[in-house]
Amino acid sequence: MKALYKSGPHAGFELLERPEPQPGPREVKIRVHTTGLCGTDLHIQAWDAWAAETIKAPLIAGHEFYGEVVELGADVLSVQLGDKVSGEGHVVCGHCRNCRAGRRQMCINTLSVGVQRDGAFAEYVVIPESNVWVHKDPLVTPELGAIFDPLGNAVHTALSFPLVGEDVLVTGAGPIGLMAVAVARHAGARKIAITDVSAPRLDMAAAMGADLAVNVATTSLQAAQRQLGLCEGFDIGMEMSGHPTALPEMIENMNHGGRIALLGLPSAGIDINWGKVVTHMLTLKGIYGREMFETWYAMSAMLSSNPVLRTAVASVVTDVLPATAWEQAFSLARSGQGGKVVLDWSVFS
Repeated sequence: MKALYKSGPHAGFELLERPEPQPGPREVKIRVHTTGLCGTDLHIQAWDAWAAETIKAPLIAGHEFYGEVVELGADVLSVQLGDKVSGEGHVVCGHCRNCRAGRRQMCINTLSVGVQRDGAFAEYVVIPESNVWVHKDPLVTPELGAIFDPLGNAVHTALSFPLVGEDVLVTGAGPIGLMAVAVARHAGARKIAITDVSAPRLDMAAAMGADLAVNVATTSLQAAQRQLGLCEGFDIGMEMSGHPTALPEMIENMNHGGRIALLGLPSAGIDINWGKVVTHMLTLKGIYGREMFETWYAMSAMLSSNPVLRTAVASVVTDVLPATAWEQAFSLARSGQGGKVVLDWSVFS
């Protein structure tokens, strides 16, 4: 099969022939139709400090995908040949305290598809049956199915706190931040502001349901509050960027008792006003991945029941390229000027 292969501890990938993976007991083999490009994949391609510390090459990366089940390992019970599927990328141990308590997203022994085991930048990928998400809705296209993983990040973050009637601030208008805006609008938020410095992404935010798209290079969050008519600050914050100034500025603009969900990963330490966190009684909650599998149920149900939300989320995919053009695709993703970039693996079918 064709695969994007990281042959060793160095920058870059190679598109070459690799052996097809074979499913073991309770595993499923999937023919990959589409894969989304994630920030994690950009780190692996560049072989930066995080990748050098985390990844053991050789490896096939990629964890956001849509495909069709083509082979079942022994003892597979619920997944059927021909099912159209995506996959939860976090493979958990099943026996640690959190797994046994039903909190699988908090498994201390998690292994990630495309990070610690071969992933979906290939014609085929194998994952455990328990990680397969079968799409029942025929309106889920290969492009939409490829972004269920990052949509799950947006849904997990956005639904961490009640949103009905609340004023929401999203920092970072990347694909996940944009989808979080659409989810917050669906869930009943009153006013939604989103920040970034990319004009194309801020333009996309209005179509996702944002009331105000703020270029923080030219406009302060205090000015944004005045534009929205807020008297006391934002009620809910979603930090999606990881930028060192985003969280401190968010804290300065939260209402007393405000709640902040943190998805963005900073590259270094961040100094924040802990005195304000305490005296303003703010809640900060870290978010990683998706709740297994409540988030998957929530996002499937929302997309099936709300055509406006489905259209908005689908519009986050701005570029679909054949897998043979993977270098161009990675350049587009790295530019940070558009939405989600998806690779089409059907070119090899």
